[in-house]
Amino acid sequence: MHPAAPATPELPLVLDGVTIDYGERRAVDRLSLTVRPGEIYGLLGSNGAGKSSTIKAVVGIVRPRAGSIRVFGEETTANPIGVKERIGYVPETSLLYEGLTPREFLEFVAGVRRLDGATAAARMRAYASAFRLGSELEEPIATLSLGTRQKILLIAAFLHQPRLLVLDEPLNGLDPRTVRLVKELLGRYVAQDGRGVLFSTHTMEVAQELCRRIGILDRGVLQGEGTLPELRSRIAQGDATLEEIYLRLTREDEGLAETLRSLEGP
Repeated sequence: MHPAAPATPELPLVLDGVTIDYGERRAVDRLSLTVRPGEIYGLLGSNGAGKSSTIKAVVGIVRPRAGSIRVFGEETTANPIGVKERIGYVPETSLLYEGLTPREFLEFVAGVRRLDGATAAARMRAYASAFRLGSELEEPIATLSLGTRQKILLIAAFLHQPRLLVLDEPLNGLDPRTVRLVKELLGRYVAQDGRGVLFSTHTMEVAQELCRRIGILDRGVLQGEGTLPELRSRIAQGDATLEEIYLRLTREDEGLAETLRSLEGP
């Protein structure tokens, strides 16, 4: 586990020794990581690895038992409202008011984010066009597909142009064109104003393509962190894919071989 970098206002996100418990179960164990300016940091792990718990702690949904979280140098517990103003968040599961239309929901988000009406309307038009939302804007959210709901969540996260994006499996349910659009948007997003992205996923190909550095989380513990070449050096295999690195560092490759053998016929 690498120590977290010292807190400065220029660092989008610093986690230092974060521990999260749910009763007797430890979900995250002394996690330290840093998201640097201009960086998409990929948090990679299987279901139950602790990714969503980490993200919920960053955005203030759960409170760590120990450790600290700083957003641009500010403790999340010292000024929770101020910190939230700097964050755009896409949760793993859709959190939308299903009785509203997307337009009504985005207008509500714009109000919470204290955007003026003209700015909010202009941005909503631009994002709706980019994400190819037409008549869906006026239909109840309850009637919309998973992919359309995900587009709404992404627009809501981008709407106030935050300096830190916290994304939990943000590509779920999206069609290939929209996946490419989101990747391009994120690349442009982090190129401005010292911004950063914490990007949680269990999809190896997405992490390998999109993220500058990757942290591999397994049962709440950071098993490896770095660029792809740095992670390859950890397992002394210069051409390893991210999938191979992940399976080696989490020792899932051993369990996979045993599982396959158990499925062989008598």
